Amino acid sequence: MRPRTERALPLLIVLGLAVAGCGGEPSGTTPTGATSAGTTASPAPTGTTAPPATGTTAPPATGTTAPPTTSSRVSTAPPDAQKRLVAGRYQPLWPFSTQTEAEAWRRAHREDGREAWHLDPGRTAIAFARDYLGFTEIDQAVKTVRDGLHARVHVGFRAEEGPRPLVTAVVHLVRYGSAPDAPWEVVGTDDTSLSLTTPKYGAAVGSPLTVGGRITGVDESIKIQVRRPGKAALLGEQCCLSAGGDDSPWSAKVSFTPDPGRTLTIVASTGGHVADVERFAVTGVTIAR
Repeated sequence: MRPRTERALPLLIVLGLAVAGCGGEPSGTTPTGATSAGTTASPAPTGTTAPPATGTTAPPATGTTAPPTTSSRVSTAPPDAQKRLVAGRYQPLWPFSTQTEAEAWRRAHREDGREAWHLDPGRTAIAFARDYLGFTEIDQAVKTVRDGLHARVHVGFRAEEGPRPLVTAVVHLVRYGSAPDAPWEVVGTDDTSLSLTTPKYGAAVGSPLTVGGRITGVDESIKIQVRRPGKAALLGEQCCLSAGGDDSPWSAKVSFTPDPGRTLTIVASTGGHVADVERFAVTGVTIAR
């Protein structure tokens, strides 16, 4: 199933080298700490400070976890793509809304070292799930796969039963800028057993909005949220859609209040078996003018 971050229409990020896929283990795979499955992973950054990144290197667990992602939609740009992939390939979802914001942080960090977690894709991905989306149980970067300016972080949590953490999503991040110390930016997720294929990535949308995809599971309850990057308050929410089956389609409509700005984050999540949120998927769209 191809990552939604490849369904891109023009917006803001200047990017480079695209990853060849998440299905394998490229040389850029970066463990997030000790190899013991019993090691506790690092918590997400909260506020303006970030804890040390410890983590685990356990592979995605089976059962309620999402299956391995596929790479059918992953970009295969050549090595010099940093200069040729101009602004507009991906949607900036979090933590920065614009290149100007990212550059302001970079200058401040060079002066006083503030918020160094922006330089760690694992910690950024966990903070995205916990602090921005509000999925407080997600506290582990189970595995981080890096390739050039791209990173894919398998985020999740440790259930009461089972030796390995459960993976809830594969978060796709890119460097926001071409500088060696450019911060990491979340641009979407790689779809697994919960996909969010409607609306298309980068599409111009209005309210009410039809949201849909496919899901594999039993007695699932899908919640839809519409968020504005940089703001904690929801613009719209629809809960909850009963779903399930084997790669079965799901669809719902959600109304939202348009907010100044161009980018919206659409979030689909499901859970309730061993945790409130066991899988989630996000995509980035724009507000129709």
